[in-house]
Amino acid sequence: MRSAILAALLSCGAPMIAHANDVAPGGTLRAVYLATNPAQAVRDPATGEVRGASVDLARELAKRSGVPLDLKPAPSPPAVIEAVKNGAADIGFVAFEATRVGTVEFSQTYMLVRQSFLVLDGSSIKAVADIDRAGQKIGGTKNDSMTLCLKRILKQATPAELDNNPPELSKALLSGEINALGANRQRLTTLMRNTPGTRLLPDNLFNVPQNIIVPMGRPGALAAVNAFIDDVRSSGFLKGAIEKGGAIGVDVAPAGPERHGCPG
Repeated sequence: MRSAILAALLSCGAPMIAHANDVAPGGTLRAVYLATNPAQAVRDPATGEVRGASVDLARELAKRSGVPLDLKPAPSPPAVIEAVKNGAADIGFVAFEATRVGTVEFSQTYMLVRQSFLVLDGSSIKAVADIDRAGQKIGGTKNDSMTLCLKRILKQATPAELDNNPPELSKALLSGEINALGANRQRLTTLMRNTPGTRLLPDNLFNVPQNIIVPMGRPGALAAVNAFIDDVRSSGFLKGAIEKGGAIGVDVAPAGPERHGCPG
């Protein structure tokens, strides 16, 4: 069956991925994505359909590898990493973060997700430069790249780690428990729409690099994934996937190994 799929793909001119056996050695591409990151993917509550750039990339990688796709959500970045690390998944979609190095292998960056802050309308915080001030509490959700960054770079303000629960995040802002909430612009835009009296800062703290991870010790898989990212970037497939996903504040990452992470 698999040879028939490969032959069909070759006959229609679809580009194939070298070392497909390394990407999905079990004959099925098992992929895991971060369900709580709308920049990666979102699930339609009415139909249950999942859409987003990461979903399209997983489907395309499986197609080019000539194998079926088994795509599953994970509740947190550590859960994505653990699934790949322990062999429950072949690839995962997660942000590169310095504290995560050494647990899995990170591909080159395929997209960048802008990070900013949500504040109350009457707040004295007008721009990112106003965030790190004495007496202010700056919130972020547990294990999020923004939160890990805030813990490293804040010198005067105090970072506050919160559960990723939108109603509780709104309550923390409105009650004054925190002075600002940091996250990606899509997440903050959604929260702003559901939280009257709040506004999104016009500038960004940094861009979170989104990457595909593979298990340690599988250089063939990493090489194949990096070649795939190069191709979908140059062909325009990646740009189209991001646009179709409709997430706010997401850009195609430039080619190369450079990662645009936390400024600290």
